[in-house]
Amino acid sequence: MSSVLQLSDVSVVRDGNRILDGVDWTVNPDERWVILGPNGAGKTTLLQVVSASIHPTHGTAQLLDSDLGRVDVFELRPRIGFASSAQSRRIPADETVLDSVLTAAYSVTGRWNEVYEEVDIRRARRVLAEWKLDHLAERRFGTLSDGEQKRAQIARSVMTDPEMLLLDEPAASLDLGAREELVQLLGNYAASPDAPAMVMVTHHVEEIPPRFTHALLLSHARVQASGPIDVVVTADRLSDAFGLDLVVEHTAEGRFTARAA
Repeated sequence: MSSVLQLSDVSVVRDGNRILDGVDWTVNPDERWVILGPNGAGKTTLLQVVSASIHPTHGTAQLLDSDLGRVDVFELRPRIGFASSAQSRRIPADETVLDSVLTAAYSVTGRWNEVYEEVDIRRARRVLAEWKLDHLAERRFGTLSDGEQKRAQIARSVMTDPEMLLLDEPAASLDLGAREELVQLLGNYAASPDAPAMVMVTHHVEEIPPRFTHALLLSHARVQASGPIDVVVTADRLSDAFGLDLVVEHTAEGRFTARAA
């Protein structure tokens, strides 16, 4: 597989409005991307296209060597890990944390009469440990903190060993401690040679994990910049996209900060 994702002139039009306009974008298996841009730029819509949740109005989207529109999306979607607040709300509050991850093996939320093999249970427990949730395996999902729920949703999204992992604002609403713990875990995961290609949407450069390699900057439904992260996440480019004079700093540890000049 030469690339996990290739968009060519992709546009999404709703009620006559262009939500995405002529997007060209390629993601390779060893790349970790962050999508940045102001509210209304089209970030969530772009993630819906690459998760095979919606089809583009114009252009072509090739996901995991399959052309969207010419492939059974129900066969394609299990190969794509997707973590978002919307998906988290579909997990029953009384589901155990272990079962909330385990049910990903059947692409369902809410355990019913499925039969799981021991290998699936071991895999779920190993994933929980990787995301520091093993001590919460028997807790009810609804009793978890926001940070714990975010990590459980990510653990669920990697349960099936996906070929591409999509994260929609994974650190949104978290306090400072929970955010930093999650960013550290995501950075460690990104560094693993066994991790899939990763794409994360965020509003804040402070939430970009270290070891992310590339960035896509959206503004007014169009790609303003795309490429290596230190080339795209700059004061000039972000100032243009957000319409505000910004100071952007990039630390030696791979973290970013931004503030008004």
